[in-house]
Amino acid sequence: MIDFRPAAYLRSTAMELIQEKPDLAAYLAADDVVDHEHPLVRETAARLRAPAPDAYAYAKAAYEFVRDAIPHSHDAGDMRVTWRASDVIARRTGICHAKAHALAALLRAEGVPTALCYQRLADDDGSNAVIHGLVAVRLPGRGGWARQDPRGNRPGVDAQFSPDGERLAFAVRPEFSEVDYPVLYAAPHPVVLRALRAAPDRPYLWRTLPGAL
Repeated sequence: MIDFRPAAYLRSTAMELIQEKPDLAAYLAADDVVDHEHPLVRETAARLRAPAPDAYAYAKAAYEFVRDAIPHSHDAGDMRVTWRASDVIARRTGICHAKAHALAALLRAEGVPTALCYQRLADDDGSNAVIHGLVAVRLPGRGGWARQDPRGNRPGVDAQFSPDGERLAFAVRPEFSEVDYPVLYAAPHPVVLRALRAAPDRPYLWRTLPGAL
């Protein structure tokens, strides 16, 4: 499975990203998943914003909060499944997709356009493919979108907040049928969200996560 990928593969290169929605306002919207109007999301955003002098500092603080203070459920051995941003923050657990939803909510709460985006990752023989979730942010003065991966670090994974050059958890390997999907979604992809909502626990989710978009 992708959680045991060797560190030698953890490199990243920039790619051209494509907005699904032309209106930037779509990437600030609240919905049932990215529920940034929820009081807990607003309270958490306000706390993170207080010492942040600008949008860059706030985005970095929000990213590091989700990456470090909300353990990836596989790394922590947590069987619970979360998908709504406010629940991810309240319960402090989630897989990559759930953590991406939480980060998107915190960033949108403070006016930072944030998209959801995806990679297809696989084992070294191209089998056991699974969709991995991350976000892209658009910061003022930065000239475009930049992907960020808040899944959480562990030995061999060293993702960092980096709007000027990607430092993701995983770099795709085309020779193993891995893919960087270029589309920036305003809402979670339906096939991913359907799997999250239907899963009673993480082992079930591991068996049912989609392998392609």
